Amino acid sequence: MTDALRPAAPQPLEKKDDGYFRKGCNPLAQTGRSKLQNQRAALNQQILKAVRMRTGAENLLKAATNHKVREQVRLELSFVNSDLQMLKEELEALNISVGVYQSTEETFTIPLIPLGLKETKDVDFSVVLKDFILEHYSEDSYLYEDDIADLMDLRQACRTPSRDEAGVELLMSYFLQLGFVESRFFPPTRQMGILFTWYDSLTGVPVSQQNLLLEKASILFNIGALYTQIGTRYNRQTPAGLEGAMDAFQKAAGVLNYLKETFTHTPSYDMSPAMLSVLVKMMLAQAQEIVFEKVCLPGIQNEFFMLVKVAQEAAKVGEVYQQLHAAMSQAPVKENIPYSWASVACVKAHHYGALAHYFVATLLIDHQLKPGADEDHQEKCLSQLYDLMPEGLTPLATLKDAGQRRQLGKSHLRKAITHHEESVRGVSLCKKLRNIELLQEVLSAAHQRSQLKYTQHQEDDDLLNLMDAPDIISKTEQEVEIIVPQFSKVTATDFFQKLGPLSVFSANKRWTSPRSIHFTAEEGDLGFTLRGNSPVQVYFLDPYCSAALAGVKEGDYIVSIQNVDCKWLTVSEVMKLLKSFGEDDIEMKVVSLLDSTSSMHNKCATYSVGMQKTYSMICLAIDDDDDKTDKTKKISKKLSFLSWGTSKNRQKSASTLSLPSVGVVRPHVKKKLPAPLSLLTSDSSLY
Repeated sequence: MTDALRPAAPQPLEKKDDGYFRKGCNPLAQTGRSKLQNQRAALNQQILKAVRMRTGAENLLKAATNHKVREQVRLELSFVNSDLQMLKEELEALNISVGVYQSTEETFTIPLIPLGLKETKDVDFSVVLKDFILEHYSEDSYLYEDDIADLMDLRQACRTPSRDEAGVELLMSYFLQLGFVESRFFPPTRQMGILFTWYDSLTGVPVSQQNLLLEKASILFNIGALYTQIGTRYNRQTPAGLEGAMDAFQKAAGVLNYLKETFTHTPSYDMSPAMLSVLVKMMLAQAQEIVFEKVCLPGIQNEFFMLVKVAQEAAKVGEVYQQLHAAMSQAPVKENIPYSWASVACVKAHHYGALAHYFVATLLIDHQLKPGADEDHQEKCLSQLYDLMPEGLTPLATLKDAGQRRQLGKSHLRKAITHHEESVRGVSLCKKLRNIELLQEVLSAAHQRSQLKYTQHQEDDDLLNLMDAPDIISKTEQEVEIIVPQFSKVTATDFFQKLGPLSVFSANKRWTSPRSIHFTAEEGDLGFTLRGNSPVQVYFLDPYCSAALAGVKEGDYIVSIQNVDCKWLTVSEVMKLLKSFGEDDIEMKVVSLLDSTSSMHNKCATYSVGMQKTYSMICLAIDDDDDKTDKTKKISKKLSFLSWGTSKNRQKSASTLSLPSVGVVRPHVKKKLPAPLSLLTSDSSLY
């Protein structure tokens, strides 16, 4: 029941060019994983129904005053709680269904734990985005129907990603696309009315928000979960398979850690910082387990130094699983973490601790210090195995004394057998783990091996010479680490790039509706220059040129010329287009930003967010001196940024140095409105 058993799909579905479904998504694949996910979706719906019934019963219990009614409600509430508990246990059984995700190859390795994908409800972007395009961008929304459909198709495809790199890339592309959508359509001061619903992967409880952050966080969680499913799929009997599995679990840890650090207030419990910290530990522990398997893959030679290395690697794995189990046992994680996961962590901590003691016992019992052996090296290795040798023993003396070696080795065997018994008992106490036959076979085989070793060297006087085996110092040749997600490697094109460059045409900026300007170039002179990248801005505007008299303002963005979209054109391209009309009449559409802060950023070296009211007062102060500066305004040559500090205005008020653009508008509006009135009118909506 894995992807390898997928039935052959019809030919049109296999071809990417047919466009039946996106690359990295196959909703028709009948695999064990897809069936498991369908069961998860059905359970989520049942849990949602039970939660609603419980909420209704609790509300009725609070409102009811009749004693009989309250008793009846309490009885019904107990039934609902019992049903909800059973549903959550079924969901836990899905979370521990590790066999479905494992490699199809016959292996004798302990199964690894993957994460299930979060389920969601359908979302309709069309109505809200169309209204916003018409209202905010003043464009015909029907031109973007295909783009909205592409966005919705991409989201739908992300519900059934394939278990490979193509599936990860699909989820990452949607995550990046959500960044564009958030900037385009989700202003920070208003709710858009789109409700996102995602189900907790551990409890099945739904969480709904109108915030796009829930959508982004849930997609990130699913990227991490998909990496875990990819990691469990690898064949861990080959070097390449082990490398791929370890890489996948480290990437899963990186995505989940990025989610924890980036989205700190997610309402879903499986994405809470405490739970994500535990999940990161679990992924790294499983990656460390794979490191141990890499060391053992070529075969464990019965050689002193090799056994020292393997013993310390096993001790490292046991240590990280012990830390993981301790983290899972802490509140508030303990209440919602699947009991079977905590049991697995405890079982593996004991199992790998037992292996460490078994290998140390083997190197002590089976290897005697012979003449010509590297005595110093062996003494150093043995001393590095322990923090503290048992009382009365030293590394060199123990190596030379066969009796001491045997006694110390048998103490390690007894410790190994104790750990094996604890691991077997841990499996027997968890109903879900008892159903994993492979796990029981691995634990039983290791237990029998240690018992056989101890039986071979058991003596009648062992009870008289009991010795506590010291703890083994953990050490690894390859420390696992978090791999940060590389979103930059995924190419994502903004579906709504026709709206214009995101730096200007975004949801958090406001501008006027496009104004049609009809003007001519007098003797080849447009009367203004251009600046900026895309879109370009009008700059150095002659207040008496044809364009200025027609309504162009300095700082306006050019959006089209003669119905040619200019939002993505560069300065040279727009200038070339304007000059191509010669002295003919030119129709140009421009927009003006309504936020004064947007225009001030480009020119003001001392701008701060809290200066808006100061700005309006400065405008009035400058206009009081309008008669004194009238002659200087007719000069066509403008002062550069570096020369503003040397202007005469510096002598009047130091606060006016950062606002040379104030005087730009006055020559044009002087003929129509008094300067103070025009300035307050243009910016009155801000104050």
